[in-house]
Amino acid sequence: MSHYPASDQRAVPCMLMRGGTSRGPFFLESDLPVDTAARNRVLLAAMGSPDPRQIDGLGGAHPLTSKVGIVRRSATPGVDLDFLFAQLQPDSDTVDVTPNCGNMLAAVLPFALERGLLPIAEGVTTARILTLNTSMQCDVTMPTPHGQLQYAGGARIDGVPGTAAPISINFLDTAGSVCPSLLPTGRALDRINVDAAAAPFAVDATLIDNGMPMVLVRASAFGITGYESAAELTANDALRARLEALRLAAGPLMGLGDVAQKNYPKMCLLAPPRDGGAVSTRCFIPHVCHDSIGVLAAVTVATACVLPGSIAGGIASTKDQACQTLSIEHPSGEFSVELETDQSGQVVRAALLRTARPIMRGEVLVPAHL
Repeated sequence: MSHYPASDQRAVPCMLMRGGTSRGPFFLESDLPVDTAARNRVLLAAMGSPDPRQIDGLGGAHPLTSKVGIVRRSATPGVDLDFLFAQLQPDSDTVDVTPNCGNMLAAVLPFALERGLLPIAEGVTTARILTLNTSMQCDVTMPTPHGQLQYAGGARIDGVPGTAAPISINFLDTAGSVCPSLLPTGRALDRINVDAAAAPFAVDATLIDNGMPMVLVRASAFGITGYESAAELTANDALRARLEALRLAAGPLMGLGDVAQKNYPKMCLLAPPRDGGAVSTRCFIPHVCHDSIGVLAAVTVATACVLPGSIAGGIASTKDQACQTLSIEHPSGEFSVELETDQSGQVVRAALLRTARPIMRGEVLVPAHL
């Protein structure tokens, strides 16, 4: 029997989780409406969108804190969990389930263990997770000493204060996650003619998707260093207008069609590393400059760094070896990606480390009529 008075609000069980440098509520699929339109209405109400401050919901008034995870036991042979990622925006009523999010992916296994979807193993627990958005599979491992969940530890990731227990993600097949292939145009480098409103321009770019559809360009092509702060670049309206014009032109070339209302491809400005890494990045998601870099964006950028003929050639610092760790520099630090290539130079494995933590267990209240 409920301890709360009757009201016109409906309680939906959820857990507020941090995954990597992102944050949002996680739901069991069974706790949400089966109908997609009704589910989206519930998620928008839970997050408080559309409203720039998301004052009436759980959202954090930023794309990185306006994300949702939906999890269920998997019926796919060899797979333990299915994960559906939903990207919401503070100031719009869209619920986008087409892209991946590697940061939120880091929170899937701990959420599933918290909710009893899988047994907790002794020492470490590993699960194979299928991301339904793009049919990508990965193996995720977290420490579970003595059969207990452990969130405290010594792993540090830039963009998150303090340290936590490491969660390793081994991606099994990320090439062409949304696009038709790793290089949707069939080329490592394209010259793109952009019919921008202010003034037409042409720019060299690498159009690539190794987990995240991205348009990679050199920062110098836009008259900037690529070392500016995220806030400075977000405030540069002229730059953002040119990047958006380029993004709209690149969408059809990547087999993505009209991307005006889509959260991908992401835009990334590259510059030579200056802190001992492989390359310096400034990513847009897609209209705001990221304070760090997304997990799958880092994997995709790292792939371009070892790809002959890409836009990263001549500025990226890499090693001539089959397995190497590339440090992808971003505004708040770096992100290390371990890549393994075969004899032909194709990337065959990508692995990385994240952390995650449950912030709150409970219920989010949404209007019952939804």
